[in-house]
Amino acid sequence: MGSEIVIVPIMFGVLFGIFYLYLSTRNKERLALIEKGADASIFMKGKGHTSPIWKVLILNLALLLMGIGLGVFIASLLANYTTLDEDAVYPAVIFFMAGIGLFIGFNMTKNLDKE
Repeated sequence: MGSEIVIVPIMFGVLFGIFYLYLSTRNKERLALIEKGADASIFMKGKGHTSPIWKVLILNLALLLMGIGLGVFIASLLANYTTLDEDAVYPAVIFFMAGIGLFIGFNMTKNLDKE
């Protein structure tokens, strides 16, 4: 009964520790580079041309939902016209087609960044 009281502060402590460690390490690395005389433009190197996050989310969500819909359709066909177990076919085909949809979304997102 008392373990719930202990687990929540530990989870928040771990999240705070990870966040603090990330920020303090990044700050120390930047200060060390500045002390050595490095140019400040190296901190903006990764901020090039990227697609807006809303385009990437909409694209991946649309392809995920289309993959799930296609998976349900294919699973329905397999369940009706084969002797495969219906309880195994539906989740397998749905997850497989959803994964294919996300993979296609990943490749299309890479193409969006090239434009």
